Amino acid sequence: MVNIGEKVAPFSLPATGDKTLSLDDFKGKNLILYFYPKDSTPGCTLEGQNFRDHYEDFVKAGTAILGVSRDSLKAHENFKAKQAFPFDLLSDTDETLCRQFDVIHEKNMYGRKVMGIVRSTFLIDAKGVLQKEWRKVRVKGHVEDVLEAVNSL
Repeated sequence: MVNIGEKVAPFSLPATGDKTLSLDDFKGKNLILYFYPKDSTPGCTLEGQNFRDHYEDFVKAGTAILGVSRDSLKAHENFKAKQAFPFDLLSDTDETLCRQFDVIHEKNMYGRKVMGIVRSTFLIDAKGVLQKEWRKVRVKGHVEDVLEAVNSL
C-alpha cells in the first residue's frame, strides 16, 4: 500500500483509446487517480461528469486525470464515449493497481457482502509522490476538494 509522502510504485495498465498508460507517462505533471466501483452506474457517472466538467481547471493546474475500475476496456470505451470524458479510463481487471492503493474492501450490496472498489481518489505530484488521498468518497463537492488540493501544491 502507498502512504502519503511515498513514491508511487510504477504501474502500467490498458487504457481507453487503445493505449497502455503508465506512471512514467505523467512525469512532470500532477496526476489524479480516481477509483470507482462500476461504469455507467449513477454515482460513478456523476463523479466522472464532475471531473469532466472541471477538466480544464485541472489542465491549467498541470494535472492529468485517470479513472480506474475493474471494468473491461469495452465497457470503459462505451462509458467514456457516452459521457464525453476528455480523460482516459484504466482497466484494472486483475486488481493490481486497486491492491497497490488498497481500495478493494468488503461492501454491503443489497444485504450481501461482496468485495468491491471503495470510491477513492489519490493526488500524485509531478515527482511521483503521493500527496493526498480521499477514501470513502461522497461524490457531492468531491471534485472541488480535489481541485483545491491540486491548486495548493
